[in-house]
Amino acid sequence: MRVLLADDQRLVRAGFRMILSAEPGIEVVGEAEDGAEAVALSGELRPDVVLMDVRMPRMNGLEATREIVRDEASPRVLVLTTFDLDEYVYGALQAGASGFLLKDAPEDQLVAAIRVVSEGGSLFAPSVTRRLIESFAGHGQVEPPAGLDELTAREAEVLKLIARGLSNAEIAETLVVSEHTVKSHVAHVLMKLGLRDRVQAVVLAYESGLIRPGDAG
Repeated sequence: MRVLLADDQRLVRAGFRMILSAEPGIEVVGEAEDGAEAVALSGELRPDVVLMDVRMPRMNGLEATREIVRDEASPRVLVLTTFDLDEYVYGALQAGASGFLLKDAPEDQLVAAIRVVSEGGSLFAPSVTRRLIESFAGHGQVEPPAGLDELTAREAEVLKLIARGLSNAEIAETLVVSEHTVKSHVAHVLMKLGLRDRVQAVVLAYESGLIRPGDAG
């Protein structure tokens, strides 16, 4: 698993490198000190995951994420932020990031997040998901995509639960179905809406008005 570190603080990069270098199956292939360098190194080194800081000189993490994920074979981007509420983070999710995590997260949570994202999953820091979405989603709502009409009633229900931040296991418990059934529904939702992961599903659900801030309570 090849990882690129993007952060303007040398000590932060050194700390991440030390943590990840001790993990079997993970290789840090490069370091970028700003967003522009992250974009360049991403194309050159072809990492599987980019750990992306939000606030950087020359090009911030939001702009860099948007540039990196333009390519169909692009790496997954995991946004890291010092703050538990940052408008750039929501913007980065819109730009195509696969999730976000606080920089002060435990080491095992960071490693687990990288593995989840590299395998095609998505991850939200539990402590900030709801506040971030409720603060920034719903601003300038867009027209619901045509694919929403193709969802079955159960698939639409699953989409709403995804938007509330529930895991597959939690959705299974809520709907009283197996986790395997939930995985199948999630796959169908993503396919019908042309989305690549749960992060994009959450953004779409709020922007289209399918679920609104406050519904997640």
